Amino acid sequence: MKAAILRNYGEPLELVDLDLAPPQAGEVLVSIRSTGVCHSDLSVVRGKLPYPLPCVLGHEAAGVVEEVGPGVTAVQPGDHVVVMWTPMCGECYWCQRGQPYLCPEGQVLGMMDDGTTRLSHEGQTVFHGINAATFAERAVFRENSVVKIDKDIPMDVASVVGCGVLTGVGAAIHTAKVQPGDSVAVLGCGGVGINVIQGAVLAGAERVIAIDALDSKLEMATRFGATHTVNAKETDTKTAVFELTDGRGADVAFEVVGAAALQRQVLELTRRGGTTVFVGVAPFGEDFTVQSFFLTYNETRLLGCWYGSCDPKRDIPRFLRLWQAGRLNLEDLISDRAGLDDVNAAFEAMEAGKVIRTVLTP
Repeated sequence: MKAAILRNYGEPLELVDLDLAPPQAGEVLVSIRSTGVCHSDLSVVRGKLPYPLPCVLGHEAAGVVEEVGPGVTAVQPGDHVVVMWTPMCGECYWCQRGQPYLCPEGQVLGMMDDGTTRLSHEGQTVFHGINAATFAERAVFRENSVVKIDKDIPMDVASVVGCGVLTGVGAAIHTAKVQPGDSVAVLGCGGVGINVIQGAVLAGAERVIAIDALDSKLEMATRFGATHTVNAKETDTKTAVFELTDGRGADVAFEVVGAAALQRQVLELTRRGGTTVFVGVAPFGEDFTVQSFFLTYNETRLLGCWYGSCDPKRDIPRFLRLWQAGRLNLEDLISDRAGLDDVNAAFEAMEAGKVIRTVLTP
């Protein structure tokens, strides 16, 4: 089986022939038909998000079930599915409280429930990157890591929903609970930031201010519903946002880059009594300080966002229905299509701001 493996941080992914063990109890084998290249994968490559190595990255994907292990009831061979990179048991405290995205099963890095992996290369254990490993022709998942979808939905469209759309749209409508008439600032207009913008538009925001240092990304943001754009290299961001919000600051401000300095900055873009949401994941050990008086005096709601606060089993079909109804633009999220051997070039295009998503076909 062909797969793209990361051996060491900072190195290009290497296309190799991997051995894939069959699914065990409660597991499914999926033929990967489409997989998006997400910035979280690049963060692992760069060492910003530590992960067991070697591993196969890729976590935003759609495919067809080929085989199921003993006890699997949710899907059967031939079903079309979207991958969830955070497994959800459905039974724990968080799942029962309506927060399945915080399920402890998602905290097990790179292995299956039995503490082993299904991947190996020349006798060496290979880990499931971001609990998925979709930069491959096939992958084995827990049964509760896939969501069945209608067979008439194109695989490339379905694949982008599994991470970028869930996280971004969910951040706006679930985490922040953007209200009709709100002013929203989005700092960082990559693949997830574009979907925060889509979510804010879907929720009825009056002003959606896109902030980035690249004009190419700001142009994309406008296509997806941003009402105003701010080039952070050319304009003082805080001044621009306050001018666009009658001197108050944004009702809701999102940081979607994953940098501590920008997280500190986005707090200052938020009006008194408003909401700040951290969607981006800053590198481990990269922190900032804020006086508690600042938060108290301004009554700022500071929220972290994990997987868009979504229930993927509910929201993946829901967001696909919104796409079918013309309410979400999923096709234009796909800037380029390529083969699995082009994964490193796809990372380069993403870093340069040339694409929203490159979708690979293994």
